[in-house]
Amino acid sequence: METTELFVAGRRSGFLHLYERMGVAGAFGDNSPLRRVEAFRAPGVQEKQRGVSGRRPNMSLFEVGLHWPRPDREDILQAFARYTASCGARADIDHSIPVTGLIFVPVVAADEELAELSKFSFLRVLRPMPVLRTMHPIERSVIAPGFRASPLPDKPALDPSIRMAIFDGGLPSDGPMKAWAQGLDAEGIGPSIEAYADHGHMVTSAALFGSLKPGEPMQQPFSTVDHYRVLDAESDDPYLLYKTLGRIRDILEENTYDFVNLSLGPSLPIEDDEVHPWTAVLDEYLSHGQTLLTVAAGNNGAQDRQSGNSRVQVPSDCVNALTVGSADSDRLYWERAEYSAVGPGRSPGIVKPDVVTFGGAPYNPFHFTPKTSGGDALSACGTSFAAPAALRMAAGIRAHFGGHMTPLALKALLVHCAQRDDAPIEEAGWGRIPDKIEDFVVCQPNSVRVLYQGSIEPGQAVRMPIPLPESVDKGMVAISATYCINSPTDSRTPSTYTGSAIEPFFRPHAEKMSSDESTHAATQAFFQTGDYAPESELRIGAHKWETVKHKTIKKRASSLLRPVFDVRHLSRIDQLAGGGSDKVEYALVITITSPKDPDIYNKVVRTFSGRLEILQPQIDVPISIRP
Repeated sequence: METTELFVAGRRSGFLHLYERMGVAGAFGDNSPLRRVEAFRAPGVQEKQRGVSGRRPNMSLFEVGLHWPRPDREDILQAFARYTASCGARADIDHSIPVTGLIFVPVVAADEELAELSKFSFLRVLRPMPVLRTMHPIERSVIAPGFRASPLPDKPALDPSIRMAIFDGGLPSDGPMKAWAQGLDAEGIGPSIEAYADHGHMVTSAALFGSLKPGEPMQQPFSTVDHYRVLDAESDDPYLLYKTLGRIRDILEENTYDFVNLSLGPSLPIEDDEVHPWTAVLDEYLSHGQTLLTVAAGNNGAQDRQSGNSRVQVPSDCVNALTVGSADSDRLYWERAEYSAVGPGRSPGIVKPDVVTFGGAPYNPFHFTPKTSGGDALSACGTSFAAPAALRMAAGIRAHFGGHMTPLALKALLVHCAQRDDAPIEEAGWGRIPDKIEDFVVCQPNSVRVLYQGSIEPGQAVRMPIPLPESVDKGMVAISATYCINSPTDSRTPSTYTGSAIEPFFRPHAEKMSSDESTHAATQAFFQTGDYAPESELRIGAHKWETVKHKTIKKRASSLLRPVFDVRHLSRIDQLAGGGSDKVEYALVITITSPKDPDIYNKVVRTFSGRLEILQPQIDVPISIRP
C-alpha cells in the first residue's frame, strides 16, 4: 500500500546517533512513532531527476526544487548558489519562486554537471524547465464562414461592481469590446504579438458573451473585465514561465478580484508525486476563499493515456480552483471534446477536470465577436474558451443574487448543477454545467435547493439541517449534496497536500439511535463511497481530504425524519511548518427532490421560514421560465 514519505533534515551526528540507537533492543518504547516507520533512505541522484533523459536537444535550463525550512532559508539558498557554481553550473536566484516549505530556482547546467548537482542535500527535484503553453493549433482564430454576428449590445454590464480579471495575450484598447473590457499591460511587459492578442480577444469574448449563436442577439454582459497582457513577443525567453507567473502573482497581490480566468500555463501534464510552482503559488493565493479562479484543463486529451500525456496540465491540479474541460456540444447529447485533457487528478484533488462546458469542436466551433466593428465573427475551439465561459455563468449568478453568495458558494453551485449523464468521471469530472442562468437560480419542479455558507474553526462541528418537512412522507426522496472548502496547502507533501477538510456525518432519522446510550441519531454513509476514488485511496484515508465532494442518494421518505449533516472541520496544518490552524471558508449546496410532492418548495418555505432565508434577486437577469 502507498504511504506517506517524510523528508527529514538534521546533522550527520544526529543521523549517526539514530542509527546507533536502532541497533539497541528496547531503545524505543512500545508507543514510539518510530516503530511505525517502514524504511529510511537517502534520496539518490536518479530519484531526484525527472524527465532529464527525454528533454529537448541542446536544452541547458533546468528547474530545481529545494527544501526550504524556515530557520535556515538564507543559509540553504546561499549554500546552493555556491555549490552550483562549484559544479560549473549557475543558479539564477533572482528568478526563484518561493512557496510553503519549498523554493524553485532556475539553473543553467550542462549534462555532465547534473549528477554532481543532484547530490545537494536539500535538492528535492531537478527537471527540464517546462515551456509555457500559449496556443494549441485548434485555438487559432479563423473567420466563421457564413456566420454574421449580431450587433453588440448597447447596454452596460448588468453589475459593474463585479471584478473579473483575465490573464492572457492582450486586448486592443480600441477594440469592439472596450465598453466592457479594459486592456491592461503587466509591469515590464514587452511588445505584443498578434497571435496572442487574437487569443486574448477570444478568451475575453467568451467571458463576456459565451459562444455566439446564429440568428440570436448577443446577450448583455454580466460584468466588466480587466484583461491583463502577461505574454509578449519574447516567446523564446527561457525564463518566460517564471516571468509570467511572477506577473500574475504581483497583480493578484495588489488587486482584489471576485473572478479570475487563466487559459495558459506550463505545457506539462500533472505528476502524482510533485507539485509545480504554478500550482503551489495559485493554491496559496486562493486558500483565503475570496476568489473563484477558472483554469483551462489543456488541449492534450488526444495524446497517449498510458503515459499520462493526456492528463490535465499544470496548474489544473489546483485544489482551490475550478478546472474546466471542453464538451463538444451545448445541446442535449454531448461528449467530451476529443482534445480536452482528462483526469484523474492528484489525490487529494482526484476529480479533475472539475466540470466541462461547451468549448467547441472542429465540426461545431465556438463563435466569438468580430475583432473590428462590422467585421466577420471568429471561430475556434479549445479549453481556453470553455474556462471563461464557465466563469461567465458564475458571474451571472452573482449578478442575479448580488453579494449574498461567496465565490466558494458559486463554485459549489456550478459543480452541484453539473450533469454527467453517461460520461466517465475522469473525462467530464462532475459533469457539464448548464449554459442558462435559470438552471442555477430557479428550482426545478418538485424540488427545493438550499445553500449553507460561512467559515468554520478547526475542530468545530456545525449542524446543517436538510430541510425536509415531516409532511413529505410518501414515495422516494432524492438528496443531492455538494460541498466545497478552501484549504491551506503544502507542496512538500503531495499525498497530504490539503491541510483542511470538512467531514460530513449524515443522520437521516432523528429518532433512530445507534445504541441506547447515544445522544445523537445514527449515521449513514453519504460521501464516503467508492464512486470516484479507487479502493486504495479510500483505505489510506485520502478521500476525506478532498476539497470538493458531490453525491446524490435516494431514500424512502418514510425513512427520513429531520435529517441533518453534522459537519466537522479536520485540520492537519499543525503538523506542517508555519504554525497553527486557521478557520476555513465552506459552502454546502443541498437539493431535495420529491416526485410525489409538487408542493415541496412551498412546504419548505413555510416550515423553515424562521431558519432559512430566501435568496432574493438583486438584479433582473434575463431568464426564460420553462413550463
